Amino acid sequence: MRWPRYIRLQRQKAILLKRLKVPPSINQFSSTLDRQTASQLFRLLDKYRPEAKKDKRARLFQRAKARAEGKEDKATARPLVVRTGVNTVTSLIEKKKAKLVVIAHDVDPIEMVLFLPALCKKMGVPYCIVKGKARLGQVVRRKTCTALALSNVNPEDLTNLDKIAQVCKTNFNERYEEMRRHFGGGILGAKSLARIAKMEKLKARELQQKLGS
Repeated sequence: MRWPRYIRLQRQKAILLKRLKVPPSINQFSSTLDRQTASQLFRLLDKYRPEAKKDKRARLFQRAKARAEGKEDKATARPLVVRTGVNTVTSLIEKKKAKLVVIAHDVDPIEMVLFLPALCKKMGVPYCIVKGKARLGQVVRRKTCTALALSNVNPEDLTNLDKIAQVCKTNFNERYEEMRRHFGGGILGAKSLARIAKMEKLKARELQQKLGS
């Protein structure tokens, strides 16, 4: 069976990332938030999902209907939602308005979000790297999403947000300098390891022969 081209490319890329030496700035995206904290984070994020198109249409219809009946037009208060997109998130970090920044680990090209951890560290904003741009996309009702930011939450969720932000700060902000020193990749395949082992065995045998003679 011949696999589709996109699957072959995915597999080749995965092997290359294992074999080649990956610089620390890219390798840091392989360290993601633990499953338990991630589930708590996504439960919080799901409370602040943007309004669905159907709900927005219904809300605007009710408002237009009330206006047509001669009632006073009352503007609805803007609900608290997660802020999405690299430009918006960057702006919130620079203004120190972001309470928590969430970055996807599998953004392609990675250069789109490569600077965000360093910026968050510099501005003192808690950040975390989570698995799956598709999972982040579900929060904002899109296919994929590169980064999200929480700028404000309801009073009842403040304690929960503070706990998650503290965990993120401990695991990412405070470990930033440590992660900057670790390269990734450089893992050899089975054939290469077998060849090296064979060469080492030959060298050991030759040395033994020299010492024996």
